[in-house]
Amino acid sequence: MNERILDVLEYNKIISQLTNHTASSLGKEQAVSLKPSVHLEEVVKLQNETDEAAQVLRLKGHIPLGGIFDIKPSIKRTMIGGILSALECLDIASTIYGGRQLKRFIEDMEEPEMPILRDLVEGLLPLSELERKIKSCIDDHGSVMDGASDKLRTIRSKIRTSESRVRDKLDSYTKSKSKMLSDAIVTIRNDRYVLPVKQEYRGSIGGIVHDQSASGATLFIEPQAVVEVNNQLQQARVEEKQEVERILSQLSQAIAEEQSALYNNVDRLGHVDFMFARAKLGASMKASMPTMNDEGRVNIKQARHPLIPPEEVVPNDIEIGDEFTSIVITGPNTGGKTVTLKLLGLFTLMAQSGLQVPAMDGGELAVFEQVFADIGDEQSIEQSLSTFSSHMTNIVEILKQVNNRTLVLFDELGAGTDPQEGAALAMSILDEVVRRDARVIATTHYPELKAYGYNRKGVVNASVEFDIQTLKPTYRLLIGVPGRSNAFEISRRLGLEENIIETAKQHVGVDSQSVENMIASLEASTREAEKDYEQADLKRQEAEQLHQDLQEQWRQFEEQKEKLYKKAEEKAEKAIRKAREEAEEIVNEIRNMKNSAELKEHEWIEARKMLDEAQPNLASKQKNNTPSSNQPQRELKAGDEVKLLTLNQQGTIVDQTGSNEYQVQVGVMKVKAKRKDIEFIKTKQPTKEKPMATVRGKSHHVKPELDLRGERYEDALKKLEKYVDDALLAGYPTVSIIHGKGTGALRTAVQNYAKKHRSISSYRFGGMNEGGSGVTVLELK
Repeated sequence: MNERILDVLEYNKIISQLTNHTASSLGKEQAVSLKPSVHLEEVVKLQNETDEAAQVLRLKGHIPLGGIFDIKPSIKRTMIGGILSALECLDIASTIYGGRQLKRFIEDMEEPEMPILRDLVEGLLPLSELERKIKSCIDDHGSVMDGASDKLRTIRSKIRTSESRVRDKLDSYTKSKSKMLSDAIVTIRNDRYVLPVKQEYRGSIGGIVHDQSASGATLFIEPQAVVEVNNQLQQARVEEKQEVERILSQLSQAIAEEQSALYNNVDRLGHVDFMFARAKLGASMKASMPTMNDEGRVNIKQARHPLIPPEEVVPNDIEIGDEFTSIVITGPNTGGKTVTLKLLGLFTLMAQSGLQVPAMDGGELAVFEQVFADIGDEQSIEQSLSTFSSHMTNIVEILKQVNNRTLVLFDELGAGTDPQEGAALAMSILDEVVRRDARVIATTHYPELKAYGYNRKGVVNASVEFDIQTLKPTYRLLIGVPGRSNAFEISRRLGLEENIIETAKQHVGVDSQSVENMIASLEASTREAEKDYEQADLKRQEAEQLHQDLQEQWRQFEEQKEKLYKKAEEKAEKAIRKAREEAEEIVNEIRNMKNSAELKEHEWIEARKMLDEAQPNLASKQKNNTPSSNQPQRELKAGDEVKLLTLNQQGTIVDQTGSNEYQVQVGVMKVKAKRKDIEFIKTKQPTKEKPMATVRGKSHHVKPELDLRGERYEDALKKLEKYVDDALLAGYPTVSIIHGKGTGALRTAVQNYAKKHRSISSYRFGGMNEGGSGVTVLELK
């Protein structure tokens, strides 16, 4: 991309803002060198990176990027044998720690999906051992600690002892010979402890003179008594320096061994910082991610120029590349025409750099190979070029490179020369750019270009709105409406006499007046259409919301219905399972008794088949249970075996209770049902009398009494319930329940049960020969 274009469209100001959002010099280095890409795949990848970072900021509000430094120069020095300072080693440890914190932060996030970020942090190597080595030798202030080695600890202990001895001796001088000293203090010169001695007492103190004051009245003397101790102290300090250098040398060597991993981490951390700088810039602009294409299509809503203060900027919609490829904008000066040009150009450069743009969500921008702009007064005094010549020189260079992958921005095309010739030249230049299928937006003052869009395919007129009432531009872009001069209206508002204005109108051609009237009508129609569109859009949004609410309520209803069906089916399946288990027990017991009952095997198979057929189908499995309404309904009579569809159970016709109503025996129940709810199965055939109840009554399987003594309360009730059912099937008129006297709990339970059971007509205590109050006798229906 041409550097001059970046300056003209003020792209560098955006980059300056971007660098302010970086957290480290690593990210800042990438931000400063950012340039627009011309490859769609690369642009889409950059936009996806920025969007992922923006999602993290929306969810978490921050990302831990502190403590990360550009350690590449330090790594490079270790590779050529250099020894790093303690602070440089500490920066490396801090960067390793920062990378580990970032990796943990991203890995702990559950939402949203972040393939790019996760791939970046997954490649960060922990290097915990190298960090531990550095931190065990260097403290948080960048000083090598005593514990870095045993030798260093010994040397520093020796230094502290020597310093203490020197100070003690010199302190004795400050107390005993304070009159000879300029000040009763101990100071340092040439890294040796000395005393400030007055000039006249030089011989009284004795020792080595290291320095004197500016006036010469004070000499800084090292007394002979501390010379040897000072020498020992200096020697210890030399040893300390050597040991510190040895420790730093070892650390530098360890760092050099991990240079590949460190370079990898630094590159990844810098890239993450750069990603989040772009996201932070977008957040500060309230920007959104545009959809990118390479077909020259642009459609953005409520676009705001990022360099205009938010309280002053006027949002505008810009569309080009679909129904039309060129826009000609007319209108008054300072109306916002040039801002519109720069807005589209800057948006394009930002989007191709992976930056989000300040506009509504869902915007679309194109990737162009080149963006050309002829904007502003570029007159060159040195080249003695006029304004027209300067613009035309620039336009000539643009026309040499224009193709269908370029965006061209012309500001005041054809200005600076004769109006008629300038207008003709402007139309010719536009024709050539349009012919090459480039995307072009041009601004002009020439009235001849107002009708240009009506005579050219792919070209549309536009204007910037001007408020006649306030005599100020609104900065709103109106696509499809050419601008008008408003000179007469403005003059009238400013107080020009009406007769002068009317005379002026007579000098204007009829065609020009008609065009102005047409434009005025178009502006009014556009404003009305926009108002109607806003109202319609509001209604549409309300309808969509209502539709979504209804869909959600319907979904909840369906879910609730499915839950109720499932619950009912589970309950039915449980009851069926229990009934089948009990029936299986009965069949097996009767089978075991078949010799005494003289029943044949095929009869037991038939009984088993009837049990299987008696199992009701569940709602989810039912299909075509209802007989066809086209089939003639059979006359039913007492004894016919039928299926009661409302209960999904088999039974027997007892009697006809009405013209279309029957009484059906279903188990122990008698139910009235309509003919349409009854399905005929078969007519009762005369057979030898072998009813199951009679067999059970004659057998000794069901005794006429039940002993519940010693049973737990719940178990006793279960046995009682099953026994009463068996006794009813056996046809017993009375049965005895033995519950004993005890606390009376079982007796009460049995009698309460008898009260509620509809097949027990009455109950009483046993007689003298039946067990008295320890027995309850039940009268069965």
